Amino acid sequence: MKQRDIGELLQEILPQERVKCKLIDLVASASDAGFYYLRPVAVVYPVSESEIIKLFKFSQSQGIPLVFRCAGTSLSGQSITDGILVDLSRHWRKVSVEGNGNFIRVQPGVIGAIANAQLSCFGRKIGPDPASIGSAMMGGIISNNSSGMCCGVKDNTYHTLHSIRFVLPNGKTYDTAEPLDKYRFMVECPEIHDGLSALRERIVSSPQIIGRLRHKYLSKNTVGYGLNAFLDHGEPLEILARLLVGAEGTLAFVSEAMLRTIPDHLHKSTALLYFADITQACAAIPLLTESGAAAIELMDRAALKSIAHIEGIPEQIRLLPDRAAALLIEYQEEDTEALDLRVTAFRQMEAGVALLEPATFSSNRSEQALLWKVRKGMFPSVGAVRARGTTVILEDVAFPVSVLGEAIHDLQALFLQYDYLNAIIFGHAKDGNIHFVITQAFDGEQDVLRYKAFLEQLVELVVKKYDGALKAEHGTGRNMAPFVEAEWGTEIYQLMQEVKQLVDPLNLLNPGVILNADGNAHVMDLKTLTQVEQEVDKCMECGFCEQKCPSRDLTLTPRKRIVVRRELMKLKAEGNGSEYRELLGQYQYQGLDTCAVDGLCATACPVDINTGDLVKRLRRESHSPLANHIALLIAKNFKFVSHMVRFALVSGLLVNKLFGKGTMFRLTMGFRRLMPSFPIWTGQIALARGIPATTEAGPLKVVYFPTCISRLLGERDKGKKGVMQTLVDVAAKAGIAVLIPRKVDHNCCGQIYSSKGFKDAFSQSANDTIELLWSQTQQGLHPVVLDISSCTQTITGCRGVLSETNKSRFDALRFMDSIDFLYDMVLQRLKITQRKERIVLHNVCSLMKMKGLEDKLLALAKHFSKTVTQPLLAGCCGMAGDRGFLYPELTRAANAGQAAELKNLVFDGCYSSSKTCEMALSDAIGMDYLSVLYLVDECSDPLATSGIGSSSSNGS
Repeated sequence: MKQRDIGELLQEILPQERVKCKLIDLVASASDAGFYYLRPVAVVYPVSESEIIKLFKFSQSQGIPLVFRCAGTSLSGQSITDGILVDLSRHWRKVSVEGNGNFIRVQPGVIGAIANAQLSCFGRKIGPDPASIGSAMMGGIISNNSSGMCCGVKDNTYHTLHSIRFVLPNGKTYDTAEPLDKYRFMVECPEIHDGLSALRERIVSSPQIIGRLRHKYLSKNTVGYGLNAFLDHGEPLEILARLLVGAEGTLAFVSEAMLRTIPDHLHKSTALLYFADITQACAAIPLLTESGAAAIELMDRAALKSIAHIEGIPEQIRLLPDRAAALLIEYQEEDTEALDLRVTAFRQMEAGVALLEPATFSSNRSEQALLWKVRKGMFPSVGAVRARGTTVILEDVAFPVSVLGEAIHDLQALFLQYDYLNAIIFGHAKDGNIHFVITQAFDGEQDVLRYKAFLEQLVELVVKKYDGALKAEHGTGRNMAPFVEAEWGTEIYQLMQEVKQLVDPLNLLNPGVILNADGNAHVMDLKTLTQVEQEVDKCMECGFCEQKCPSRDLTLTPRKRIVVRRELMKLKAEGNGSEYRELLGQYQYQGLDTCAVDGLCATACPVDINTGDLVKRLRRESHSPLANHIALLIAKNFKFVSHMVRFALVSGLLVNKLFGKGTMFRLTMGFRRLMPSFPIWTGQIALARGIPATTEAGPLKVVYFPTCISRLLGERDKGKKGVMQTLVDVAAKAGIAVLIPRKVDHNCCGQIYSSKGFKDAFSQSANDTIELLWSQTQQGLHPVVLDISSCTQTITGCRGVLSETNKSRFDALRFMDSIDFLYDMVLQRLKITQRKERIVLHNVCSLMKMKGLEDKLLALAKHFSKTVTQPLLAGCCGMAGDRGFLYPELTRAANAGQAAELKNLVFDGCYSSSKTCEMALSDAIGMDYLSVLYLVDECSDPLATSGIGSSSSNGS
């Protein structure tokens, strides 16, 4: 069947907007965090169980495989397909805490960290704690039986599952929390019910199988199906429910699960222990486990070397001997007394541990964060320095702790044998769970053969020599599917095959994952990382960035933008002109136009990629000489242009006044049909009042640079005096003189040019502004205050486009965001006249990237209000200066989560620090967002009469 026909048929069961068959949608979804690549025939976004049932029927009637994906952060190829990809990441996000925090109910699209955030006020958390918890979703956490650094086997997903709701391939839906569903399952699915009962009888009647299963599941193991379900439960529906945990989406669709939660101990003590070699480090593990350590993380010397360059890393790491190793240990308790007892117990046994130097414990959170940065920085460090075009492969095995040191030596020898010279080893030592990282290209047959031979030797080492697990927590996936029988033996492997046949007899649900008869499946459909450009060639396609991206629910994420860029280069190299042109045309809107270039992706990226920088460069390269010339002309004549914009705003407001408030919106929508880049009028537009008078008297002085947005746009509430006047008034209350530069309306920070890639115009604007401020601050004597955080970030980051003279001036100037100004200079000079009961606070993305400002904004908010709400789902609003005027669908999508979170709640005010972002938030959420300056002004008075007078106009 042709792809177009599949799309048309799918649109009969799902709305057109949730069926994606464009080339760019298929290419963008062909990769996950693993090292395999399959292009789907369609990507769909169902929102209900009834739609899932229709998709199952469609898959079976057409013989097309169905694969579910949540975050796509799994590493073993579990969430790719050449069939229909069912993407759950945009919906299925309901979460509720129950039983006073003892339980949490989640849908598959809930991010693990969001689940923990919901539980935090109860002092609880979910059991699994994977390193990817900030981006991994509960559907994947459940389907991979995720564990992590502290949870071990006891608190993994399997053992903390309370109930689960799921849809079988036959369309039947069951919930283990519903007592009648056990009977209904028996009546409606007799073959599956009786088949599971028969399998259980065979298993429990075989002491050999029982012994094997019990032994293997004493430690971490995610290879194959979790047949321990047959030992732990007798009821067929309960058995099936537990089989779904770790089934990697091959048996059913999990629509909801309830998990038991565990305590989240606030009191922790952490230490990094150094050993002469890996053998001595491993020998200490049983003693440390017995002492009650919650986490024991092992790092070999190569792993420690990989992070030695990171700022703040302990000096000892650089000086360790060549064969040294380290263990990061942490004790966690409910109170300090219990924690002290743990550390005391360690001190008593410390002499029996062969340390290179005495242990130093810390309960300081920043110091603990640095130590964990050591451990968590290893995987990305290798990714950052790998050769361009190579893939980072993070494998995951487990050995008995008693032989861990010997097994690691054998593993290191295997690295040398196959020329993986930069391989590193780290992992959860308490469980014998070892991760190792290698870098590998798949460009030619010899590359593939080398990896194939290495993996086969690894299987021999793990399974035959040490009876370990080929996958401890990352799931079987495609790369270990051919070796499940080697680990479990033929009899147990056949039981697993029978489970799959019972539940999914047509083998259309994620086929080839977990069980695969093809002995070469692990080296089929391998991903090649085409070299594109320096900014993004480091990308490992892990997907950690995606939850930070404002366009993630609309078009593409940073990972997907890079995946498509790589495919474009590949098509071009192959001479596939038709697909190249088609993909390039689709990339304009999805890849470039709807990117907010906010750069928050870099804050979550393990290798610090700022995809916004790439998009800016691509925008810059797409500009014609004429477009660059016009932008430069605007920058040189900014006063004239700003007056023209003001005239347009006045005219638009007049039109609305005469013909109705929706008139300008309808007119601009009409213009947009003729010119797609024409901005849309929003009801948030109001005209700013004139630039306020300068206050020149006072012991303290600042130079206030009102941003062009504040000079143009005011508040819809006629009673608001405007951001500029409010800043001046607040300063006056604090006894601070405010100097406003003459001719300030000639200047702009340059953000509007920078974000669009007009480098020359940005340089012109930045240089003009630095020259003005150099003069007005008396050569840097007074600090410069800006009233919009994004403009503060732009001006503080403009040094690279300045002339040499202006660079030296820039270095002498001191810039303050309005938040800095309020917190550092104003707050201590005011008295509180009132405190608002409850407010909402939004950190704009520029604020998140400027050190310390988030904490200052929160402190300000708490000073003037009793309760401060910061939505869990808040992120970049998507406005990016003007994106919301050009693509309002971007800001709607970016803010939909927090809009739902705040719905029906009542607040005394909503505050932020960037005007255009406040407009986007007000539109999307339905509450008026204002500058935090208003909060301070409304809730304060001077400590004493300041005596500051106002001069006449500033003359601009």
